[in-house]
Amino acid sequence: MSERESMPYDVVIVGAGPAGLSAAIRLKQLAADAGSEIAVCVLEKGSEVGAHILSGAVIDPRALDELLPEWRTMGCPLAETPVTENHHWVLSKTGKRALPEAALPPFMHNDGCYTGSLGNLCRWLAEQAEGLGVEIFPGFAAAEVLFNEDGSVKGVATGDMGIARDGTRKPDWQPGLELHARYTFFAEGVRGHLSKELMRLFDLRADCDPQVYGLGVKELWDIDPANHQPGRVIHTQGWPLSETPGSNGGGFIYHQANGQVALGYVTWLNYRNPFLSPFQEMQRWKTHPDIAELLKGGKRVSYGARAINDGGYQSVPKLVFPGGALIGCSAGFLNVPRIKGTHTAMKTGMMAAEAAFEAVGADRGGDELSAYPTAYQGSWVRDELYRVRNVVPLVKKYGDLFGSGLSGVNMWLEHWGLKLPYTMHHKPDHESLWGRNEVQRIDYPKPDGVLTFDRLSSVFISNTNHEEDQPVHLTLKDPDVPIAHNLPLYDEPAQRYCPAGVYEVVGEDDPKGTGDPKFVINAQNCVHCKTCDIKDPTQNINWVVPEGGGGPNYPNM
Repeated sequence: MSERESMPYDVVIVGAGPAGLSAAIRLKQLAADAGSEIAVCVLEKGSEVGAHILSGAVIDPRALDELLPEWRTMGCPLAETPVTENHHWVLSKTGKRALPEAALPPFMHNDGCYTGSLGNLCRWLAEQAEGLGVEIFPGFAAAEVLFNEDGSVKGVATGDMGIARDGTRKPDWQPGLELHARYTFFAEGVRGHLSKELMRLFDLRADCDPQVYGLGVKELWDIDPANHQPGRVIHTQGWPLSETPGSNGGGFIYHQANGQVALGYVTWLNYRNPFLSPFQEMQRWKTHPDIAELLKGGKRVSYGARAINDGGYQSVPKLVFPGGALIGCSAGFLNVPRIKGTHTAMKTGMMAAEAAFEAVGADRGGDELSAYPTAYQGSWVRDELYRVRNVVPLVKKYGDLFGSGLSGVNMWLEHWGLKLPYTMHHKPDHESLWGRNEVQRIDYPKPDGVLTFDRLSSVFISNTNHEEDQPVHLTLKDPDVPIAHNLPLYDEPAQRYCPAGVYEVVGEDDPKGTGDPKFVINAQNCVHCKTCDIKDPTQNINWVVPEGGGGPNYPNM
């Protein structure tokens, strides 16, 4: 008999991000309108709501307007900084060329958008949800999917607390908790480990392209007030990734409230050169004269990193399965050209909530919420993603310069209603690496500690913490692969693609020539970006949740 206690709900939601919280709020709104009750619970693996939330962020308020129309007068922190300027720079190493806003179709403009902390928005949404009666449990990581005898999803179980690294129970051991539901929503964000398992079990990716990703590395700076222009938004492309064949990405600079600038760099994870380091590319990007001048006299106050979904329309999986649904970035609804996914994530949570409320009202449970994918197919989310479906593939196929030009023409044609009769396809990111002997090694400059930094000092200001005596949550399917396969073939790229210094190869450079290289996993450094789970060339690394409450604690990110 299980030692775990169980709690019953109508709907359990895994993840207190924008999708999960929007779903919870919508469920309670519908119940209030109908004069009925619905029991809703939200699990959050971070120590508090918002602790693991990281985005640029410039947010389109379309879904928020639908969910809480009066949000601007309700104390929502997002209302503080509307976008006032929109710029797009094409960078060379020492200069830039500004792309006129008129060159972009209207749907690419940021009119009516806001810039601010997505973590703070989620904290505010959590307050609204709790005010409606939603139960939110931060610090509880959903570690296991539970199933009914008929194979439908029954709910989830949280991980045990107080398990030692060797698997034994420590004196403070507490068993996990089972949460049973008629329907369970998975809103884990990008590459959620339970969502990945559900996709495999229910073959949810059978009729879609593989998901592809970028890695966003972000810093928050207090800058000289003379350089700060609240609401100014800048996006960049070109240098420094333009120096490395087979790589793409771009930067963002958002002037937000309180004299702060959020800036970051996104590297698409289909890059070919195993010596490329997305973290180091972000540090190099800051040395561009125009960016360095902006940051002069400023101070870096926070750091984080997170993978983002880049697949778009053709990579959206089947959204439902018996007893549950994928919402938000667990499924992947980011509009890559707009660099926006909060509004689409929120809307998908709302659509799933509407389908579940109708089903619960009809005394259903454990079946497929077919009304949700039907609603998605008729929604503005689907229309928005379909319109830009060929942008990422065009850039990947034809390169940053020519591909961007073609994608611009494509977006104008779509804007004018001239829809192209084809959809280009994606290939998995982990298949893209070339061998170490087929590429040129990249030598990155040492950090100066003023403008550029190393990974360990960066992880320190992400407030990342894990209980050290717990099972390593970065698991290897075959422990021999890193040294026997990845090291000779790719110089073990995990040493470089991880933005937190989790992976090391030690002992290789023994001056006596007797080096016995070993693969070391510093799991306590992990910022939960999921890049290793995505980019490892043999898919040997499987990211699973650590003990609840572990990981980064992002302030104002």
